[in-house]
Amino acid sequence: MTDEVRNVRDALAAVTEHWQPHRLTSINDYDVKVVKLHGEFVWHTHPETDELFMVLSGRLTIQLRDRDVVLNPDDVFVVPRGVEHCPKAAGEVHALLVEPRGTVNTGDAGGDMTTAVRELP
Repeated sequence: MTDEVRNVRDALAAVTEHWQPHRLTSINDYDVKVVKLHGEFVWHTHPETDELFMVLSGRLTIQLRDRDVVLNPDDVFVVPRGVEHCPKAAGEVHALLVEPRGTVNTGDAGGDMTTAVRELP
């Protein structure tokens, strides 16, 4: 996978469900994922890792316990390890995530929205 050219927009076009991250590529021990977001996710933490969000389109609010962080297209924000957060999107958001390989989308919360990273067709 690391020696292939991947197009982010084409990858997002292949994603059909919200909150289902798909691996775009990997670098070292990290996955670069594309995801479509809409609605509110679950409150969770990633005790062992930071999580990078880059918004490609739409407007994403990352709720933290002490404030909300609003991301517009081309904005990047890193949620530090162990910080409880809950992403929320009033309209559809297209985003890139960068996380260590094997990071579970719902972190320590588990539940119905938990999914393994999916491979793009």
